[in-house]
Amino acid sequence: MKLLVIGGSQFVGRHLVAAAAARGDQVTVFNRGQTATVWPAGVELRHGDRKADLSALATGAWDAVVDTCGYVPRDVARMAECLHGRVGRYAFISSASVYADFTQPNDERSARCRIDDGDTEVVDGRTYGPLKALCEQAVAARFGERALLIRPGLIVGPHDPTQRFTYWPARAARAANGEAVLAPGAAGDFVQFIDVRDVAAFVLRAIDHGRSGPFNVVSPPRAMTMGAVLDACASCAGTRPRWRWAGADEIEHCGLKPWIDLPLWLPPAGDHAAFALTDTRAALAAGLTIRPLSQTVADTLDWYRSLPADQQAFTKAGLGADRETAALARLGCVYI
Repeated sequence: MKLLVIGGSQFVGRHLVAAAAARGDQVTVFNRGQTATVWPAGVELRHGDRKADLSALATGAWDAVVDTCGYVPRDVARMAECLHGRVGRYAFISSASVYADFTQPNDERSARCRIDDGDTEVVDGRTYGPLKALCEQAVAARFGERALLIRPGLIVGPHDPTQRFTYWPARAARAANGEAVLAPGAAGDFVQFIDVRDVAAFVLRAIDHGRSGPFNVVSPPRAMTMGAVLDACASCAGTRPRWRWAGADEIEHCGLKPWIDLPLWLPPAGDHAAFALTDTRAALAAGLTIRPLSQTVADTLDWYRSLPADQQAFTKAGLGADRETAALARLGCVYI
């Protein structure tokens, strides 16, 4: 297959390019060239800026394009227009955040969120989901039945820049046996996420089989619990922490925030009651496979340990030792 990847140097794009090249696809990457990257042999590079300069894409034809870094509808529409008639299928990496309501489980037909200022180019917690929904519309408007819309949940694994999953294997690895470690919610609370390599594999498989329309790409609902994740982290690290489970009220009492300070988890009630219950039957029927949790944990921990020391600090997600110690003390738990 001749494949064009928009982005390609970080996380999803990085793994997608590697997977495509490994199976013998002819891969072209378009990006700004600002990230130092060791590309697989044979990858063609074209540099430009999707916001300002698409001239590098003025020529060429591909079986499919995968847009891994579209966040602003205007930019996505410009790219779709540029490539229309020269690519067979447009695969857009969207997000499960496009859904308007998480009080009930969402499938691909569920209502998508909206904002009044859809022309904004500010991407933040308020705008991310609605802008992704508008990006989907831009692709579908130009490519119709040749638009493939990928809606992942939380993407995890090696090279994850968000730190949201990596925090837990790393935290388990530095725990002394018997040490109290603050954990969110209850061991039986369901969580959903997907290994980045499983996203890449599904995208390529869906393109191969001519799939179109939206797919929720994440682990099946009720397949994983927070307790299973943390136990897998400890098992991989060879440690035996003492998980101190803290409910939503206790977390708030400690001045902490779910998802940010204690990543991967949101209270399974109220607005987020069904956040971890997204329906994945369509993707599973289309060939989605989920690798064992132990493999994701082990590979993530190996990658984290390979980072330079100055890149191992958790500055985007998770708790520093001082804040965790203070929270545990407030909860009456001895930190050893």
